[in-house]
Amino acid sequence: MAKVRFAPSPTGYLHIGGARTALFNWMYAKSVGASFVLRIEDTDQQRSKKEFELEILDSMKWLGMEWDELYYQSQRFSLYREYAKKLLDEGKAYQENGAVLLKTIAQEIKLYDLIRGEIVFDTSNFVVRDEKGENLSGKDGTLLLKDEVLIKADGSPAYNFCCVIDDFLMEITCVIRGEDHISNTPKQILIYQALGIKPPKFAHLPLIMDEEGGRLSKRTGAVAVSDYRKQGFLPEAIMNYLMLLGWSPGGDQEMISMASAIKKFSIKKINKAAAAFSMDKLKWLNNQYIRQADTNRLVDLMVPFLKEKKYIQENFDRQAIKNSVDLFKGRMDTFLDFLDRADFAFIDDFKRDAEAVAKHLSVKRTKEFSVLAERFGRTEPFDVSSTEKAFRDVVAELKLEASDLVHPVRVALTGRAVGPSLFETIALLGKEKTVERLKKAFA
Repeated sequence: MAKVRFAPSPTGYLHIGGARTALFNWMYAKSVGASFVLRIEDTDQQRSKKEFELEILDSMKWLGMEWDELYYQSQRFSLYREYAKKLLDEGKAYQENGAVLLKTIAQEIKLYDLIRGEIVFDTSNFVVRDEKGENLSGKDGTLLLKDEVLIKADGSPAYNFCCVIDDFLMEITCVIRGEDHISNTPKQILIYQALGIKPPKFAHLPLIMDEEGGRLSKRTGAVAVSDYRKQGFLPEAIMNYLMLLGWSPGGDQEMISMASAIKKFSIKKINKAAAAFSMDKLKWLNNQYIRQADTNRLVDLMVPFLKEKKYIQENFDRQAIKNSVDLFKGRMDTFLDFLDRADFAFIDDFKRDAEAVAKHLSVKRTKEFSVLAERFGRTEPFDVSSTEKAFRDVVAELKLEASDLVHPVRVALTGRAVGPSLFETIALLGKEKTVERLKKAFA
């Protein structure tokens, strides 16, 4: 049976690049009916942290990438030592200064990469160099080849050795990983050869770069998946965007359900060229998914954000939140946008745009606002159509244009000059808050 693996190290959080690698492994598994293995590579006992491990597991679940098998390399040290002893006994490895090393054999290694085609390695280039970077030669004049460490002097297994043993024992049939691991591949193949076992297939994914072609940084998007979650991105938007970084469903399609993507997915159709990460594109996709999401689901997701900002308490009015989400559903790229733009609906000490206040509330309209407040105070029912009629009646009675009051009223009620429909906003606020804010505007 086909089997793939994602093997993160808990020395840091799950970042966007790692999540993309996990996604392509997971999609491959789903598309060919393979098993998906999650292997925590925690052999570095000093740098591996429980908090990172938990964040990785939680982020994988949040993204919807459940695994079929879970392993921890820290629990498998005896297996690595067993295979190292086998190589020692066969004379293919030796001990030096407490470490176990594999004898490197000069040869040409040809690898067919499922994404890149044939790659050729020459292990005679794995030479030992001195402190100045000069190649070192043996007594016979031939270059000294750098032997591969299998077990370190402290008794812990080396990365490449762990990978080979685990991929073999876990019956991994295809290793899908970032192209930064290409240099590890010939070293691992040498270990496979020494053990007399067949290597799996390999596929090396293109790197993710920023839009200028540079390395992805925290500023340009290289942050943890959990950070995107805290900013209010939906997991399906993250997954949709990640799959577009190196692969396309075809037909210029950008929004695609996971089920449809899996049907179309082929590892061989992943691009060789580096993928460019665009925060604007990710936000656009998230906006599209928010627009289409069920409002009740959005309310459930939004409640923790609102509580953290202290916009609501434990005995919150769910319908009021639902009304607010409905009003802003098409106007937010992330949940943080909602917190910023809909603050006026939850708190009285909301943010006021200084420029909007200066422009629209510099002229005192005490009389007009008083009349409006009085009229709204006896408007029933207090809904969109009734409040609009009351507003237009007042404008006509005062011989004004609607535009004379629309912006001043909006700024008085929300602190901003732009936003959703004024009358939807008024209905959302309710009679009491609307009347109170109009009366206080020029007090």
